[in-house]
Amino acid sequence: MLTLAVLSPSRCRHLATFLITLSFLTACDMDKTKRPGYLEELVPFDPHIASFECQTEASMVPPIDAQADDWFLEARAMEDGFVYVDDVDYKKVVQLTKQAAERHHWKAMLNLASLYVEKHDPPNGENEAVALVSQAIDLGIPAAYDRMGIYYLNGTGVGGNPDRAYAFFQKAAQMGSPHAMAFLGEKMDAGGDNLKPGYWGNIPIATKMFECALAQGYGPAAVEMEYMYELPRGADGKATGSETPATRERVMRALHEGVKGGCMYCANRLWQEFDRPRRLEDTFVPFIDKARGQRYEMLADALSFNPDRRFPNLDKILPLPPAALPPWDGKRESLLAAAMAVVPTPSTPAPTEASRRKGRFFLDSAYVFRPIAETTEALQAPVAGYWQPTAPKEATVVRTFLAGIAPGLYGKGEAFEPPRFPDSMGSKPAEGIVWQRVLTVRNDGGAVAPRTALRLSRQVERPSPQLECDGNKKCAVTGTWQPWLMSGHPLEQEVNQAWRQRWLTAGQPFPDPKRDWMLPLDGSELKWHLLETDTLERK
Repeated sequence: MLTLAVLSPSRCRHLATFLITLSFLTACDMDKTKRPGYLEELVPFDPHIASFECQTEASMVPPIDAQADDWFLEARAMEDGFVYVDDVDYKKVVQLTKQAAERHHWKAMLNLASLYVEKHDPPNGENEAVALVSQAIDLGIPAAYDRMGIYYLNGTGVGGNPDRAYAFFQKAAQMGSPHAMAFLGEKMDAGGDNLKPGYWGNIPIATKMFECALAQGYGPAAVEMEYMYELPRGADGKATGSETPATRERVMRALHEGVKGGCMYCANRLWQEFDRPRRLEDTFVPFIDKARGQRYEMLADALSFNPDRRFPNLDKILPLPPAALPPWDGKRESLLAAAMAVVPTPSTPAPTEASRRKGRFFLDSAYVFRPIAETTEALQAPVAGYWQPTAPKEATVVRTFLAGIAPGLYGKGEAFEPPRFPDSMGSKPAEGIVWQRVLTVRNDGGAVAPRTALRLSRQVERPSPQLECDGNKKCAVTGTWQPWLMSGHPLEQEVNQAWRQRWLTAGQPFPDPKRDWMLPLDGSELKWHLLETDTLERK
């Protein structure tokens, strides 16, 4: 353990009080003149902004290493709501999360910070969490700005400072953090300033934030949309009339989408309204339907037990009126199974050349390599992971020789092994070396294979023959459809997610990426793949 004051008192004085493990010592070694993330200069929070552009979080985060993602998902499965907290092996959880975080898996970095704050990896604590989140800020991760806002709001590892907190929340929302959008939207959706301390009146912007957050699958953003949608409103956000059938249906649909995104409150509200509304004349559902209410109640209970659940295929077992309710055996397990995501049963990958190598050049056959644009001329690896030597300014013969050297696995700060030319080329160390980072991706031939943590989806066999449809067309098959973009597409991380899949009836249009997801993507550019048909036997 080292203190930053030992390394450079003049340049790292802002973190001199922090004890940081060498594996995450980056606030200074990335740029000795740059302020650490928690001290970043930010524009003060302005609750009266006149415009808000919907940015998505997935478009801002670094690409995710597949092997690191598997470690992260394994760790998440070990501490989900199915496991009693006293039975969680936090030593293993920390180990897996740290391995993923060392490869800049952004979710793992933030989860590791939480494990530090919760004292699951002593002596690491709040100071180390702040340093780690600062590193994530340096990587441009929107959720890291949101997390730092929480730290400033609660005084976690930094002095409590609401002004700094809201400035971080504002930056996070502008960068695409759905959590920050929902938080600020709730603070800005009052009818006017200071009707309640800490709340402001900017309903048009609040509404845009809620809609942008919900479009990213963040279900809790739908909570406040009931208030936003219940009355017709003008451009200034002021109510222009009373409730109408159209506004009531809009509320119902927003809360239903919230349930798909894991919103327990939304499920409870729909249960109450369908089962026993307080005032029948004010209910936003079209009629009392206790059978629907019962299903929402079970979903709310499941979300209270495990808020990580998502129900993208909710319409399979609980469609909105006027659709009739499908048959159901009344069992909680079958209700949740029908509504949750499905993932294809994985196939066993064939051995690869890398899986036959030894030492640092070995890579499990479950993965293959994908070089990315990140490079360094340093003598040590700035990030844990695989690196390959290149020499873009050297002669063709040199570049060809280096291209034949397999990527090697290095820990953060580990010295690179300098490649040497063979005797035929002079048997000397290669010069002008630039090391290129290489990610691991799954060795599945580009198959449509969304992933979730264990128990948050169920495995299904792929339909035969496999069926795909263009996003701007309708398909005549009822089932679960998964949107998918080819590997390397700039929106790949946003679209190829299990929570994006939808249960659709034959002839029903697919979601429109621009309208429903707020993405710069035309439906014709998107392929939807059938993962499960309506022939599944309901138990």
